[in-house]
Amino acid sequence: MLRTPVSERRLDILEWLKDPAAHFPSQRRRDPTEDGVTADAVAAKLGVRRHVADTHLELLTGIGLLRAKRIRRRTYYRRDEVRIAEVARMFEKGW
Repeated sequence: MLRTPVSERRLDILEWLKDPAAHFPSQRRRDPTEDGVTADAVAAKLGVRRHVADTHLELLTGIGLLRAKRIRRRTYYRRDEVRIAEVARMFEKGW
């Protein structure tokens, strides 16, 4: 099955991660702005199971729009603003 990097849910995730403190509840001893958010938090926000959220997050990480940071047993995701700006410039130039 061909997976496309653009979907409404993935765009929602990217939008929410612009300001994670406003869109996700506080996590134990972790700052969502600094560390990112877990797949569980994204799944709850999307209203889907965790493996569905994992698929979206892995794809966004794979194409470089998100960064994953492993802290103990959890993986936290946040936007890669530099890469997002690079991609935006490519599309502005008529990629």
